Amino acid sequence: MADSEPGIGKKILSFFIKESTEPTQVSPADNTNVATASAPAAPVEQPKPTSAPTVQNAAGTAEVDRKFVQHFVELLEKANLPGPDYFEYKQALRSMEGLGLGEEKQFQAAWASFKAMGGITDNSILKTSADQYLSILGKDRESFLKDVERAVKERVGTLNDELKKLEDNNNAYIQEIANLQKKIDDNKNRLGQISGEISEQSAKINANKDSFEVTYQSFVSQINSDLSKINQYLK
Repeated sequence: MADSEPGIGKKILSFFIKESTEPTQVSPADNTNVATASAPAAPVEQPKPTSAPTVQNAAGTAEVDRKFVQHFVELLEKANLPGPDYFEYKQALRSMEGLGLGEEKQFQAAWASFKAMGGITDNSILKTSADQYLSILGKDRESFLKDVERAVKERVGTLNDELKKLEDNNNAYIQEIANLQKKIDDNKNRLGQISGEISEQSAKINANKDSFEVTYQSFVSQINSDLSKINQYLK
Protein backbone atom coordinates (compact mmCIF):
# COMPACT_ATOMS: atom_id res chain seq x y z
CA MET A 1 0.00 0.00 0.00
CA ALA A 2 1.42 3.42 -0.94
CA ASP A 3 2.20 5.89 1.83
CA SER A 4 -0.30 8.36 0.37
CA GLU A 5 -3.17 5.86 0.48
CA PRO A 6 -5.41 6.43 3.52
CA GLY A 7 -5.41 3.78 6.26
CA ILE A 8 -8.37 1.54 7.06
CA GLY A 9 -9.49 3.89 9.85
CA LYS A 10 -9.71 6.87 7.47
CA LYS A 11 -11.61 4.75 4.96
CA ILE A 12 -14.08 3.57 7.60
CA LEU A 13 -14.53 7.18 8.71
CA SER A 14 -15.44 8.21 5.17
CA PHE A 15 -18.06 5.45 4.95
CA PHE A 16 -20.13 6.77 7.83
CA ILE A 17 -19.70 10.55 8.08
CA LYS A 18 -19.53 13.59 5.83
CA GLU A 19 -16.42 15.62 6.58
CA SER A 20 -16.85 19.34 5.96
CA THR A 21 -14.23 20.83 3.67
CA GLU A 22 -14.84 24.36 4.97
CA PRO A 23 -12.63 25.26 7.96
CA THR A 24 -13.99 27.42 10.74
CA GLN A 25 -13.02 31.02 10.02
CA VAL A 26 -11.96 33.53 12.68
CA SER A 27 -11.70 37.23 11.82
CA PRO A 28 -8.13 38.55 12.31
CA ALA A 29 -7.62 41.28 14.88
CA ASP A 30 -7.50 44.87 13.66
CA ASN A 31 -3.89 46.10 13.93
CA THR A 32 -4.53 49.49 12.33
CA ASN A 33 -3.76 51.41 15.51
CA VAL A 34 -0.62 49.39 16.17
CA ALA A 35 1.16 49.98 12.82
CA THR A 36 3.24 53.11 12.25
CA ALA A 37 4.60 54.79 9.12
CA SER A 38 8.15 53.65 9.91
CA ALA A 39 7.36 50.13 11.12
CA PRO A 40 4.87 48.02 9.19
CA ALA A 41 2.48 45.89 11.20
CA ALA A 42 3.56 42.30 11.83
CA PRO A 43 1.69 39.77 9.69
CA VAL A 44 -1.35 38.31 11.41
CA GLU A 45 -1.06 34.59 11.97
CA GLN A 46 -4.05 32.84 10.47
CA PRO A 47 -5.95 30.70 13.00
CA LYS A 48 -5.94 26.98 12.44
CA PRO A 49 -9.25 25.36 11.44
CA THR A 50 -11.05 23.77 14.36
CA SER A 51 -12.96 20.50 14.29
CA ALA A 52 -16.64 20.76 15.11
CA PRO A 53 -17.88 18.45 17.89
CA THR A 54 -20.57 17.11 15.55
CA VAL A 55 -20.57 16.05 11.91
CA GLN A 56 -23.17 14.82 9.45
CA ASN A 57 -23.65 11.10 8.94
CA ALA A 58 -22.98 9.74 5.46
CA ALA A 59 -26.67 9.83 4.57
CA GLY A 60 -26.86 13.50 5.59
CA THR A 61 -29.89 12.79 7.79
CA ALA A 62 -28.52 13.44 11.27
CA GLU A 63 -25.66 14.97 13.23
CA VAL A 64 -23.42 12.57 15.11
CA ASP A 65 -20.88 13.28 17.84
CA ARG A 66 -17.32 13.25 16.53
CA LYS A 67 -15.94 11.53 19.64
CA PHE A 68 -18.35 8.62 19.22
CA VAL A 69 -17.65 8.50 15.48
CA GLN A 70 -13.95 8.13 16.26
CA HIS A 71 -14.75 5.53 18.92
CA PHE A 72 -16.69 3.37 16.46
CA VAL A 73 -14.09 3.84 13.74
CA GLU A 74 -11.33 2.60 16.07
CA LEU A 75 -13.54 -0.28 17.21
CA LEU A 76 -14.24 -1.42 13.65
CA GLU A 77 -10.65 -0.82 12.59
CA LYS A 78 -9.39 -3.20 15.29
CA ALA A 79 -12.06 -5.74 14.33
CA ASN A 80 -11.31 -5.59 10.60
CA LEU A 81 -11.23 -9.18 9.36
CA PRO A 82 -8.30 -10.45 7.27
CA GLY A 83 -8.88 -10.59 3.53
CA PRO A 84 -11.56 -8.90 1.43
CA ASP A 85 -14.88 -8.47 3.23
CA TYR A 86 -17.68 -5.94 3.73
CA PHE A 87 -15.30 -3.01 4.25
CA GLU A 88 -13.37 -3.65 1.06
CA TYR A 89 -16.68 -3.97 -0.79
CA LYS A 90 -17.81 -0.71 0.80
CA GLN A 91 -14.63 0.94 -0.46
CA ALA A 92 -15.32 -0.34 -3.97
CA LEU A 93 -18.90 0.93 -3.68
CA ARG A 94 -17.72 4.41 -2.70
CA SER A 95 -15.46 4.49 -5.74
CA MET A 96 -18.57 4.17 -7.93
CA GLU A 97 -19.98 7.50 -6.76
CA GLY A 98 -19.93 10.24 -9.33
CA LEU A 99 -19.94 7.83 -12.27
CA GLY A 100 -23.56 8.55 -13.12
CA LEU A 101 -24.66 4.99 -12.36
CA GLY A 102 -27.96 4.13 -10.72
CA GLU A 103 -27.88 2.62 -7.26
CA GLU A 104 -28.38 -0.96 -8.47
CA LYS A 105 -25.66 -0.55 -11.09
CA GLN A 106 -23.31 0.90 -8.49
CA PHE A 107 -23.78 -2.11 -6.20
CA GLN A 108 -23.32 -4.52 -9.07
CA ALA A 109 -20.26 -2.72 -10.46
CA ALA A 110 -18.73 -2.60 -6.98
CA TRP A 111 -19.35 -6.33 -6.64
CA ALA A 112 -17.56 -6.98 -9.93
CA SER A 113 -14.62 -4.88 -8.74
CA PHE A 114 -14.62 -6.65 -5.38
CA LYS A 115 -14.59 -10.09 -7.00
CA ALA A 116 -11.65 -9.08 -9.16
CA MET A 117 -9.82 -7.86 -6.07
CA GLY A 118 -9.99 -11.06 -4.07
CA GLY A 119 -11.09 -13.77 -6.44
CA ILE A 120 -14.32 -14.23 -4.49
CA THR A 121 -17.51 -15.38 -6.22
CA ASP A 122 -19.91 -15.87 -3.29
CA ASN A 123 -21.43 -12.68 -1.87
CA SER A 124 -22.17 -14.43 1.42
CA ILE A 125 -18.82 -13.08 2.68
CA LEU A 126 -20.35 -9.61 2.59
CA LYS A 127 -23.36 -10.61 4.66
CA THR A 128 -21.30 -12.70 7.10
CA SER A 129 -18.68 -10.02 7.71
CA ALA A 130 -21.27 -7.21 7.96
CA ASP A 131 -23.17 -9.29 10.53
CA GLN A 132 -19.96 -9.71 12.52
CA TYR A 133 -19.38 -5.97 12.55
CA LEU A 134 -22.98 -5.38 13.62
CA SER A 135 -22.45 -7.86 16.45
CA ILE A 136 -19.32 -5.99 17.57
CA LEU A 137 -21.20 -2.68 17.53
CA GLY A 138 -24.09 -4.21 19.47
CA LYS A 139 -21.78 -5.59 22.19
CA ASP A 140 -20.07 -2.23 22.49
CA ARG A 141 -23.46 -0.55 22.92
CA GLU A 142 -24.42 -3.00 25.68
CA SER A 143 -21.16 -2.23 27.47
CA PHE A 144 -21.72 1.51 27.10
CA LEU A 145 -25.26 1.33 28.49
CA LYS A 146 -23.96 -0.60 31.51
CA ASP A 147 -21.42 2.17 32.07
CA VAL A 148 -24.24 4.73 31.83
CA GLU A 149 -26.30 2.83 34.40
CA ARG A 150 -23.31 2.57 36.74
CA ALA A 151 -22.57 6.28 36.33
CA VAL A 152 -26.17 7.14 37.22
CA LYS A 153 -26.00 5.00 40.36
CA GLU A 154 -22.62 6.38 41.42
CA ARG A 155 -23.27 10.08 40.74
CA VAL A 156 -27.02 10.62 41.08
CA GLY A 157 -27.58 7.74 43.52
CA THR A 158 -25.03 9.13 45.98
CA LEU A 159 -26.63 12.56 45.80
CA ASN A 160 -30.08 11.08 46.38
CA ASP A 161 -28.78 9.21 49.43
CA GLU A 162 -27.34 12.44 50.79
CA LEU A 163 -30.60 14.23 50.06
CA LYS A 164 -32.63 11.71 52.06
CA LYS A 165 -30.17 11.75 54.95
CA LEU A 166 -30.28 15.53 55.20
CA GLU A 167 -34.08 15.56 55.07
CA ASP A 168 -34.20 13.04 57.94
CA ASN A 169 -31.74 15.11 59.93
CA ASN A 170 -33.83 18.22 59.40
CA ASN A 171 -36.93 16.48 60.74
CA ALA A 172 -34.96 15.79 63.91
CA TYR A 173 -33.42 19.25 64.13
CA ILE A 174 -36.86 20.86 63.95
CA GLN A 175 -37.62 19.22 67.30
CA GLU A 176 -34.52 20.63 68.95
CA ILE A 177 -33.88 24.02 70.48
CA ALA A 178 -32.78 27.20 68.73
CA ASN A 179 -29.05 26.41 68.78
CA LEU A 180 -29.71 23.73 66.12
CA GLN A 181 -31.38 26.23 63.80
CA LYS A 182 -28.10 27.06 62.08
CA LYS A 183 -27.58 23.40 61.22
CA ILE A 184 -31.06 23.26 59.73
CA ASP A 185 -30.41 26.36 57.59
CA ASP A 186 -27.06 25.01 56.38
CA ASN A 187 -28.62 21.72 55.40
CA LYS A 188 -31.42 23.48 53.52
CA ASN A 189 -28.85 25.37 51.49
CA ARG A 190 -27.10 22.11 50.64
CA LEU A 191 -30.44 20.58 49.60
CA GLY A 192 -30.87 23.33 47.05
CA GLN A 193 -27.40 22.67 45.68
CA ILE A 194 -28.02 18.93 45.46
CA SER A 195 -31.23 19.43 43.49
CA GLY A 196 -29.27 21.47 40.96
CA GLU A 197 -26.49 18.87 40.83
CA ILE A 198 -28.98 16.06 40.27
CA SER A 199 -30.53 17.91 37.33
CA GLU A 200 -27.13 18.81 35.90
CA GLN A 201 -25.65 15.31 36.21
CA SER A 202 -28.80 13.66 34.85
CA ALA A 203 -28.86 16.05 31.88
CA LYS A 204 -25.18 15.43 31.09
CA ILE A 205 -25.50 11.65 31.27
CA ASN A 206 -28.70 11.58 29.22
CA ALA A 207 -27.24 13.97 26.63
CA ASN A 208 -24.19 11.74 26.31
CA LYS A 209 -26.43 8.68 26.01
CA ASP A 210 -28.59 10.35 23.34
CA SER A 211 -25.49 11.38 21.39
CA PHE A 212 -24.15 7.83 21.57
CA GLU A 213 -27.49 6.43 20.38
CA VAL A 214 -27.64 8.78 17.39
CA THR A 215 -24.11 7.79 16.37
CA TYR A 216 -24.79 4.10 16.96
CA GLN A 217 -28.01 4.21 14.93
CA SER A 218 -26.15 5.99 12.13
CA PHE A 219 -23.60 3.17 11.88
CA VAL A 220 -26.19 0.39 12.19
CA SER A 221 -28.55 2.08 9.72
CA GLN A 222 -25.78 2.44 7.14
CA ILE A 223 -24.70 -1.20 7.45
CA ASN A 224 -28.29 -2.49 7.44
CA SER A 225 -29.04 -0.35 4.40
CA ASP A 226 -26.07 -1.83 2.58
CA LEU A 227 -27.09 -5.35 3.59
CA SER A 228 -30.61 -4.74 2.31
CA LYS A 229 -29.28 -3.54 -1.02
CA ILE A 230 -26.76 -6.39 -1.21
CA ASN A 231 -29.65 -8.83 -0.74
CA GLN A 232 -31.68 -6.93 -3.32
CA TYR A 233 -29.08 -6.35 -5.99
CA LEU A 234 -26.50 -9.11 -5.65
CA LYS A 235 -28.59 -12.17 -6.38
